[in-house]
Amino acid sequence: MRPRTLDEMVGQRRLVSPDSALRTSIEAGAVHSMVLWGPPGCGKTTLALLLARYADADFRSVSAVLSGLPEVRQVLAEAGHRFAEGRRTVLFVDEVHRFNKAQQDAFLPHIERGTIVFVGATTENPSFELNSALLSRCRVHVMEAVSADDIRLALQQALEDAERGLGGRGLRIEDAQLHLIAVAADGDVRRGLTLLEIAAELAGEGGTITDAVLEQVLADRTRRFDKGGEQFYDQISALHKSVRSSNPDAALYWLARMLDGGCDPIYLARRMTRMAVEDIGLADPRALPMAIDAWNTYDRLGSPEGELALAQLVIYLASTAKSNAAYVAFKAARRDVSEYGTQDVPMHLRNAPTRLMKELGYAKGYQYDHDSDGGVALDQTGFPDAMGERIYYRPVERGMELKLKDKLDRLRSARGASGRRQGDSGA
Repeated sequence: MRPRTLDEMVGQRRLVSPDSALRTSIEAGAVHSMVLWGPPGCGKTTLALLLARYADADFRSVSAVLSGLPEVRQVLAEAGHRFAEGRRTVLFVDEVHRFNKAQQDAFLPHIERGTIVFVGATTENPSFELNSALLSRCRVHVMEAVSADDIRLALQQALEDAERGLGGRGLRIEDAQLHLIAVAADGDVRRGLTLLEIAAELAGEGGTITDAVLEQVLADRTRRFDKGGEQFYDQISALHKSVRSSNPDAALYWLARMLDGGCDPIYLARRMTRMAVEDIGLADPRALPMAIDAWNTYDRLGSPEGELALAQLVIYLASTAKSNAAYVAFKAARRDVSEYGTQDVPMHLRNAPTRLMKELGYAKGYQYDHDSDGGVALDQTGFPDAMGERIYYRPVERGMELKLKDKLDRLRSARGASGRRQGDSGA
């Protein structure tokens, strides 16, 4: 059922609609080297085949998973012979991101000479996985997961096509069952056709694809999820940002998506612990121990029971007050450490365990705060002399930090006033 023309393709309307630039160039035979970036089953191979067909070019395919550099060199040599004879070659490289730098570099001179029209297919972000030299010679076209409605259209075509599909089997299926298969395909046309074919085998010649049949076919379906790839990082980003945006419902959805896709729950527990310190911080000091407790609970219970602790945690993290003040303060302190280098500890803050150290002035002038009015020696400095007093931590007016802010504002104001009085008396 692979499409034979651009009109037969389902999905990818943005790329192959009648008025699109890519379709216009393909139909004119003015093909160019490109990288097709999209999820499995969205039509990358099909588009490469159609590219060769419309350009009246030879089509050759290699897989970065199965092919090594010797095979690639052989294919390139054959393409060079055809080029000398006046024929073009569309070279389709599946999973191109799995080739290392040296293997990717092997294509560069052939792309520049026009020996091949290079079409690389990848499920990973080309910006991270492909050499800049290769990217500079190709256009990147982003392909999207195919919608359930478009997959349903492809399934209907397969049921009606007697030559290449299931049209000669006299199968019967209701629209509702066809929709279930389209949804279960999860954006992958190839997967949808496979599920339909399995259902047809179970129903038999002239049979009906019923709910009972589909219950067997769809029993073990899983959603798309790449534990180390683009989808993984997109989903953990969505989870983190939903927590940060105080949207517990969205956060819970992304947590469920990642668990459903097979993400390690311990990884999620670790990431949520980071959210507790980075995005909630001292606005709600309960968040961090709650994250550790949820982590320990999952560690003791495992799946699926322990996953409820993670769900409870993500709801709380998303619902409670937020502050990144401690996170920002720590980064500011580290910048000063880097900028000012190794500054001497002021004498009054140094420890003086020996007589010699006391004679040298260690701890001289130190004020024991508990003996001061209010429990704070307001005129005592805490930074190296060359830096002067600094302010890193600026609490927000949310949650517990509201109280911290009131207290620190009063202390900082009093310290400033004390410092000015000291300066005036010194003058």
